[in-house]
Amino acid sequence: MKSEPSTHEDLRPAPISGREWRLVWAVIVGVLVVTSLPYLYGYLSSPPDRQFMGLLLDVPDHGQYLSWWRSFQSAPLVSNKLTPEPNEPVFFNLLWWTLAQVSRFTGLGYAPVYQAFRWAAGALFLWAAYRLVAQMVAGVGRRRLAFLLIAFSSGFGWVLVVLKYTLTKGELLFPLDVFIAEGNSFLCLLGYPHFIQALAFILLTLEFVWRGWTENRMRHMVVAGLLALVLGWTHTYDLLIVYGVTGLFGVLVWIKERRFPTRLFWGGVVMVALSCSGAIYSVILTTIDPLWEEVLAQFANAGVYTPTPPHLVILFGLPLVLAVATWIALVVKKDWRDETLFVLGWFAAGAALNYIPTDFQVHMLNSWQVPMMILVTLGVCDLVVPFIGRRWPAARAHVARWATVALLVAVVPTNLYLWAWRFVDLARHDYPYYLYRDDVAAMEWLSAHAAPDQIVLSSETIGQYVPALSGNTAFLAHWAQTVRYYDKGQRVALTYDAATPDSRRAENIAAFGVDYLYHGPAERALGAYDPATTPWLSTVFSSTNVDLYAVLPAQMPAATTSGDVP
Repeated sequence: MKSEPSTHEDLRPAPISGREWRLVWAVIVGVLVVTSLPYLYGYLSSPPDRQFMGLLLDVPDHGQYLSWWRSFQSAPLVSNKLTPEPNEPVFFNLLWWTLAQVSRFTGLGYAPVYQAFRWAAGALFLWAAYRLVAQMVAGVGRRRLAFLLIAFSSGFGWVLVVLKYTLTKGELLFPLDVFIAEGNSFLCLLGYPHFIQALAFILLTLEFVWRGWTENRMRHMVVAGLLALVLGWTHTYDLLIVYGVTGLFGVLVWIKERRFPTRLFWGGVVMVALSCSGAIYSVILTTIDPLWEEVLAQFANAGVYTPTPPHLVILFGLPLVLAVATWIALVVKKDWRDETLFVLGWFAAGAALNYIPTDFQVHMLNSWQVPMMILVTLGVCDLVVPFIGRRWPAARAHVARWATVALLVAVVPTNLYLWAWRFVDLARHDYPYYLYRDDVAAMEWLSAHAAPDQIVLSSETIGQYVPALSGNTAFLAHWAQTVRYYDKGQRVALTYDAATPDSRRAENIAAFGVDYLYHGPAERALGAYDPATTPWLSTVFSSTNVDLYAVLPAQMPAATTSGDVP
């Protein structure tokens, strides 16, 4: 790469010392232990008739991932087992394929593999975060503050929690402003390891983009491209973050130096060329394959989008306010050091990407907390503390220390609530975090006796676990992966409603080629229908809480046995 030396190379932060790393690793181990305690509680507190399923948050999406995990153990390309429509095995995801191979060769189930992945992803992210912070921030104290903010910061959600228990009489106002995980590192460390893994690769990719620019080495851009390649085959849409930040940084460098940044441009071309295959595959999959096109279209079913700016203030809290103020102050001061320019561009690119017109825009929040916390650190340490010190010189020696402590105390309460609430949720020992042991036994029976392509009709509560635990196809399992999700939900409700005529029930089952009907506590909660009264259903598994019935097509009413899928 042709040399274009930075104007401020002499001001670049110093390398990380061994002492710094010792503190970082102490924090990493501490965070992973603390976030493991709810899982430990879940396992140790399980009643005799229940089994903790090893998940703390967002069971429907985890059911999707674990379906892939199970399927990838037997094939490199898999079909969608969360919907009854026939579909070809054309799907691939590098992350869940890798975890499937770990299980395949070790014999471990998803629970221990999931925890090992959570620890590995968490450690990788926090390690990568400190590496990148050290590239952008000078001074050990500033680095530590930025790192701790990235790891623990949360927003004003605690105010909504206080209102819940006081003025709003048990109602949590704007729950998404509390529970959105993207942008909250601690919450992702707690229960969204796939987000943390993606975030780690975003940070490592951007670090090598930065180093490729400042160290004038094309090989760093090649490394960035290879890291982004992994990102593209695990969390494809996060490539938008990497490409967007790199592109805007290039534009800002161009404006600053008043000449086109040739080496950064060609480095970016190399990175994109190496990494874009995952994105190309995803576009082809969701445009050519009708079923996957419909799956993508159903992302709107989640109803989760990036909050409006006022609600972003609740989600991120004080750090967002301080970051915006610092961003403006640095622009006014015309601090155009490369480090500052990179952080300013990253924060601005993130702000724009947060509102791209897609149903997955909320995922663009993932990584925005990193430039945000770096800006907070710069604002507090380089602007606020010196200002206070000038006005009250006698307190100058204590200002930095107490400002840091006050800031950390101000940003952790919501995460303390989210962590403590996991224990409250788990203490109920109920669906979806626990299954009855009879539920697990029924799915083990299916795993041993049913063919993988056979379809199981159940409640969504059970359906989200069916592909992972039994290997079968679920009739209703996921708000996006189950095609015509709301229609399937209505059909399930009709099936378990005692008032539904048996002929109508048979039409539903025959139209989709359902092979087994599941009947357990979650299904009884949907209606009083007793499958034992239906002559074309045969009991194949029975226990205290769960009965499993095989559909007997030959005994079904003749008009229903050849029905077409609506």
